[in-house]
Amino acid sequence: MKHEEPIGPLPPSIAGYVRRHSGTHQIGLSILSVLVFLLSVWPLEIQRRIVNDAISSGSLSTIAWLSGGYLGLALLEGGLKLVLNIYRGWVSETAVRHLRATISGLHAGIPRPGAPAEESGVGIALVLSEAEPVGNFIGISLSEPLLQGGILVSVLGYMLHVRPEFAVVSALVFLPQLVFVPLMQRAINRRAATRIRTLRRISGGMAAPPHDAEAGVRTRTVDIDTVFALNMGIYVLKFEMNFLMNSMQHLGVAAVLGIGGLYAIQGTLDVGAVVAVLSGLAKITDPWGDLINWYREATVSGVKYHLIETAVRRIVLASGRLPDPLQRSG
Repeated sequence: MKHEEPIGPLPPSIAGYVRRHSGTHQIGLSILSVLVFLLSVWPLEIQRRIVNDAISSGSLSTIAWLSGGYLGLALLEGGLKLVLNIYRGWVSETAVRHLRATISGLHAGIPRPGAPAEESGVGIALVLSEAEPVGNFIGISLSEPLLQGGILVSVLGYMLHVRPEFAVVSALVFLPQLVFVPLMQRAINRRAATRIRTLRRISGGMAAPPHDAEAGVRTRTVDIDTVFALNMGIYVLKFEMNFLMNSMQHLGVAAVLGIGGLYAIQGTLDVGAVVAVLSGLAKITDPWGDLINWYREATVSGVKYHLIETAVRRIVLASGRLPDPLQRSG
C-alpha cells in the first residue's frame, strides 16, 4: 500500500509559500534575471556609436561590426529571456498543481454528513479557479521585480552617464505614479476580495440543497449583479490608472525630445546621444509598466492567497486531520 503523507495547512503568507514551495528555483530565476538586465544597456551604447560613426567617419566596416555586435547582444538577451520565461512558466504551473492537489486532498477528507454544502462549493471554487492566479504569480514573484528593477536602474545609470538632466527628467516623470498607483491599486484589491467572497457564496448556494429554490435564485441573481458591478469598478480603476501612466510617459518623451533637440541645435549634444536617450526612455517605460503590473499582481495575489489559506484552515479543521492550534495551546 502506498504511504500517504499528511497534508498540513499552507503558510500564512504568500511570501512563506514562495519560500517553501520554490525557494531553490527562485535563486535560478534570479540569476537569469540578473544576466538579462546586465545585457540591457549595451545595445543603447552601440546605437549611439552607430549613429555617430555613420555621421562622422562613414566607415562601413565599423558600422558593420557594431551592427553585428548589436544583433548578437539582442539575440543573446532574447535567448536568455526565452529560457527565463519558460522556467517561470514551469515554476508557476508546478505551484498551481501543488495548490490544487493540496486543496483537493484536504477537501476529500471532510466528513460528508457534517460538512456544510457551502464548504463544498468553496472547495470546488478553490481547486478550479482561485488556485491558478495565485500559482501563476509564484513564477514571477522574485525574478520579475529583480529583472525590471535591474533594467530600470541600469538604463537610468546610462542616461546619467550620457546626460544627467535626461535621467532627472525621466525620474521626475515617474515620481507622481508612486502616489496614485498604490492608492488606486488598494481600491482594486478591496473590490477583488469582495468579488471572491461573493463568487464563493454563489458557488456554495448552488451546491446547497434547495430548501427554497425561488429564494435561492433571487439571492444568486443579486450576487451575480454584485459581481458585475465589482468587475466594472475594477475595469474603470485599472484603465484610469493605465491612462494616467501613459500620459506621464508621453510627457517624458516630449520633454526629452524638446531638451535633446535644443541641445542638438546648440551643438552641445550629438545626435547619437539623443537617439540613445530616446531608446533608453523606451527601455525605462517598459520595465516601469512591468513593475506596476507586478505590483498589481502581487497585491491581488496576496489578497487571494490569504482567502485561500483561511479557507484551507477551515477545511483542515472540518476534516479532523489536524487539531485546532488554539485548542492545542489552551
